[in-house]
Amino acid sequence: MYVIVAGGGKVGANVARSLLRIGQEVTLIEQRRDRFERLENEFEHQVQRGDATELFVLERAGITRPPDIMLALTGDDEDNMVICQLAKEKYLVPKVIARVNDPRNQAHFDLLGISPTVCATSSIMALVEHEVPEHDLIHLLELRKENLEIVEVQIDRDSPVAGKRVEGLKLPEGARLISVMRDGQAEIAVGSTTLQAGDQVLAILEPGKEDELRRVLLSR
Repeated sequence: MYVIVAGGGKVGANVARSLLRIGQEVTLIEQRRDRFERLENEFEHQVQRGDATELFVLERAGITRPPDIMLALTGDDEDNMVICQLAKEKYLVPKVIARVNDPRNQAHFDLLGISPTVCATSSIMALVEHEVPEHDLIHLLELRKENLEIVEVQIDRDSPVAGKRVEGLKLPEGARLISVMRDGQAEIAVGSTTLQAGDQVLAILEPGKEDELRRVLLSR
């Protein structure tokens, strides 16, 4: 597999190292001279200096082959959007993956159809929210291509569904319960599953259905 990695910072360099370690072919692109010189000592001919938003830089890196995957991992969200758009639209790269540095920019990536994306801030916040004892509803995963998302809801003592079976719930159209975690044990949510206070429920639903799901599962 041939992979081009745009951005030789900590993220890009570590990804390139990991790919090389498992035997993949990699070209790393870095714009800053000081960083490039350090990377050149390690990666030698597999790192090139230049701005990955420039066509001649991408072509010098071998994008006309095209690569199997283009990774846009720079610290600038605008650059990552441009790189992915060029890779997809001009060079027909079959797979692009973008780093989102500021989660407020996620909507721009979505509008451009750039998927999948990776946002460390959003991932960390999801993990933090998961540890909050009395969390409401948290987003765990977005399946943008399928227009679905997976959320976690904690059933509290005042929930109207505590003590009820899944088959008796009036879930919103476009929402389904996936699993129930109770006392550290997970089980698939089926019609006969009875929800209890303290359960952590995973649901898959269409975007925009969160408030309807809250009204069904939570007292708030």
